[in-house]
Amino acid sequence: MAKRHAGRFTRMILAAMLTTVVAIGAGRRQSLAADTIAMGVIGTGSAQQWALWIADAKGYFAQNNLQVEIVVTPSAAAVMQQIIAGSIQIGTAGLTSPMRAIDQGIPVAVLGIETQAPPYSLWSKPTVKSIADLRGKTIVVGGAKDITRTYLERMVIPGGVPKDAYDLTYAGSASARFAALAAGAVDAALLNPPFNFKAQAAGFTNLGNLTDTVQMPFTGYVVGSAWAKAHKPMLTSFVTGIASGVDWFNDDAHRAEAVDILQKVSKAERADVEATYDLYRKLQVFPRKGSLAASQIDTIIKALQDVGELDGSPDLARFIDPQIAAIVDGVK
Repeated sequence: MAKRHAGRFTRMILAAMLTTVVAIGAGRRQSLAADTIAMGVIGTGSAQQWALWIADAKGYFAQNNLQVEIVVTPSAAAVMQQIIAGSIQIGTAGLTSPMRAIDQGIPVAVLGIETQAPPYSLWSKPTVKSIADLRGKTIVVGGAKDITRTYLERMVIPGGVPKDAYDLTYAGSASARFAALAAGAVDAALLNPPFNFKAQAAGFTNLGNLTDTVQMPFTGYVVGSAWAKAHKPMLTSFVTGIASGVDWFNDDAHRAEAVDILQKVSKAERADVEATYDLYRKLQVFPRKGSLAASQIDTIIKALQDVGELDGSPDLARFIDPQIAAIVDGVK
């Protein structure tokens, strides 16, 4: 009888030990499952990162063993500074910013294109009726070296207003630019959704939509070159999650939930988010993978050349790192 009880007790101990080992192993796998990337964005809840918000909400990053921690910054310059310092691993910025950095020999690279169509429009006080009326006026754009300044020049110069005929002021986020316009601190502002809809509702004048005159990509994913080459699997997981987010966004059956997701992170009014969704679908803003098409990168290089902000050769090979571009190209 004693031996039987001893045997039962031994089996209970062994079973408990096995359960503990399995639990520890499961806990270790769970704790090691997700790699973490710190990602810099400009402002809070931007529609430019809609695919990012979807990938997070729908678990597409988690499916690829990845966690993306968002770091909010005030401008593209701040994103670039943090990437160079190594405090974030990936960021999103207007493509002129990393192109300038690469031209200056800074070891950063463009991983891929985030938004391929710039959903901007130029809004002004009601007293300003046309592009020509911008002479002597103050216009707010994202920054002195921001892609929004390039976009503005592409809009107003064909309208007969040279870049020395108006004054510029700067605000990194569209919300801050709209606030400056609404407060009367500036005469015109380059805005993207949902703030263009707010400007329309407030009675400001739409001087033109950027896509009517400019065919250039907008934002891209930027990485530190050395870090990217050492962490290709993590970046593959990131790009795969984004591609799944874009696929989901582009399904009209998901319109209401897509609006829910952006409204939650942006705190914008639902009607504005719905209008933004419809505009983005019409413009086909999001490329599925964001591969670096030579023709698109060439437009950025030429724009920098035209304004005298390219110091070195415009050779495309200087601006696309084939090892890093291959990460995006390899995603199915």
